[in-house]
Formats: sequence, structure tokens, C-alpha cells
Amino acid sequence: MGVMAKPSIVTPTASGEEGKAVQHDRTNHGVEGSRTVSAQDERTWSVLAHLSMFLNLLTGFLGPVASLIIYLVYKDRSSRVAFDALQSMWYQIGWLVILAVGWILTTLLMVVLVGFLLIPVMIVVSVLPFVHAGYAAYKVSQGDEYRYPVAAGLAERR
Repeated sequence: MGVMAKPSIVTPTASGEEGKAVQHDRTNHGVEGSRTVSAQDERTWSVLAHLSMFLNLLTGFLGPVASLIIYLVYKDRSSRVAFDALQSMWYQIGWLVILAVGWILTTLLMVVLVGFLLIPVMIVVSVLPFVHAGYAAYKVSQGDEYRYPVAAGLAERR
């Protein structure tokens, strides 16, 4: 993920001088806006897209925003990173909706005391997406492709 200098190729000039370095950008192969991404960078950004779920612990909602930003940056550069970021975004949005509805329902049912029984269930359900996203990040870091149920299908439709 570090910044690398562009490689220099020494070429002789018309007057026969050697030693002049000409910069060649190896990441742009003549197509404007088209850049290749190394396999390690793809893996790193895919892992970060999955781990963006943990931003929700601090902010409540910025995880999908981070995944969307990764998708927008890499959509033309790496289909793998774009797919992982997009499916992570849809997965997080789905879980945010499920958890919001679950906690609202639990809170409302506390009026009739049944909601107190749902608190342990909702705590477990609230932890599940983080464990799942951590597992997805681990699988991607190992070089495997990981597909969330439902979210992968949404991401493929992009």
C-alpha cells in the first residue's frame, strides 16, 4: 500500500548521450483512467471493504459509506475490489435495517415485559454481522473469494 516511485528506463538520446532517465508509467497502459492493481493491493482493499463493518461500532452507520467509497475508487481499476466493496455495503445496509427493527421491536415489547427476554437474543444477533464480516475479511486475506448470502447477488447486478 506504500507509494512506489515510477521506474526509470535509461534511453540514449539522438545525440548519443546516455544517462537520461525517461519516466514510464507502468500502471497506465495507454488507456486513460485504466490502472491495474497488484494482487496484494486488491487483497488489502478487499479486506478493508469487509472490515469497514467495524466502523459501525463507532459511528453506527459509516461502514456502508466507507465500502461505497472503496467501490467508487476501484470500480474501474479492479473488479474484485469493486465486487467485495459493493457486497460489503449491501450486507451492512441489510444488517443495519435488521438490527434497527429488532431493537425497536425489543424496546416496544419491554412495555409488556416480553422485550426483556429478547435483549439477550438481540445482543447475540447484534454481534453476528461483525463475526461474519471478520470471517469474510479473513477468507479474502487468504486469497479466497467470499460471497455473502443475498448481498453477493445484489453486488453482481451493478
